[in-house]
Amino acid sequence: MIGITLSAEDIRNAPPDVRRWIEHQVLSGLGLGAETPPTPSLPPQSTHLVAMTIDDAARVLMQVQGVLPAVNVLFEFSRPGIAFGQPPVMMFRLIDILHHTRLQNISQVMACLEMINQALAEIKHDPSARFCGFDNVGHCLVTPETQRAIASLWQNVIAKQHGVAEGEAA
Repeated sequence: MIGITLSAEDIRNAPPDVRRWIEHQVLSGLGLGAETPPTPSLPPQSTHLVAMTIDDAARVLMQVQGVLPAVNVLFEFSRPGIAFGQPPVMMFRLIDILHHTRLQNISQVMACLEMINQALAEIKHDPSARFCGFDNVGHCLVTPETQRAIASLWQNVIAKQHGVAEGEAA
């Protein structure tokens, strides 16, 4: 066995593939990373990312509102993500979603994401429709339109809560 010590600067300056490999190794070593890449319920070629509207997002929220972890995971996509590719997609790290939602492991995050995907497929009457997809290094991918719709829905929920709180105080 050989040990290697890397400084934060070494890691920051490493090529993206090397940084992702290091991240995967650390997460796997801590038992936080997915053991295997997620397996979609349909073959990859028969699924597709759907750009959700704010109405779609609200309907998905209504479907999952009884499962608080799924609601928390849904609203994680109201945060800004990293846009890349052409056409662009927004990238979110599964480990960040795990941390922000305080779930116990990636499997729980994946179960919530699958619940959201199922809700969207039902709403769209399209079993191949998916709100998110995954890469093989622990990222969740959504369309920019979906991220904006969820962010708008989050703002509406907060505004409604604020209005209710003000109405109660009056």
